[in-house]
Amino acid sequence: MTRLSRTERSRSLILTAAEDLFRRKGFAATTMEEIAEGAGLTRKTAYNLFSSKEDIALTLIARDEADDGRYRDRMAADEDAKTLLCAIFNDSAAWCRANPTLAELALRPARRPGLAPPPDRPSFQGLVRDVVALGQDQGIFRRDEAPEFMALILLAVFGQAMLNALAGTPLTEDGIADIVRLVTEGIGA
Repeated sequence: MTRLSRTERSRSLILTAAEDLFRRKGFAATTMEEIAEGAGLTRKTAYNLFSSKEDIALTLIARDEADDGRYRDRMAADEDAKTLLCAIFNDSAAWCRANPTLAELALRPARRPGLAPPPDRPSFQGLVRDVVALGQDQGIFRRDEAPEFMALILLAVFGQAMLNALAGTPLTEDGIADIVRLVTEGIGA
């Protein structure tokens, strides 16, 4: 078992405290002071490890997005791409419902000017693109558009549907399946 360094332990405590506070109070109402206090650390230590609460939020969002190994394993096993894409969006919707203020930040990039993702981390867009490409290779998704473009369309429609869901309009598994079907198969005969 690998022991975490003191810095890694402190970062983990801060992330855990921030995640709890963001869920309970919301992102805007949470302060760095409260995050540090919740982690049992000083505000100075919190600022030494994270430049801002926006930096903490980005780290939490990135941590979730980077956890795509379970989906990539299913891709490697050549799972049906439509089933996999629906699972990815349903899991994302569940995360958004559990973390509404972080979801708002992730889904509304204009509201998070300081939250540019690091270029070296896996992206949700890249995962969706790769599953679309798999579906095209499997012959179940339309091939008249590039996977990159179809992924952008899927993410735009899903993102807006998720924002509507956070505002009170339900987004069901059937609704997610409809989004995937319409974009990957098209409308009409």
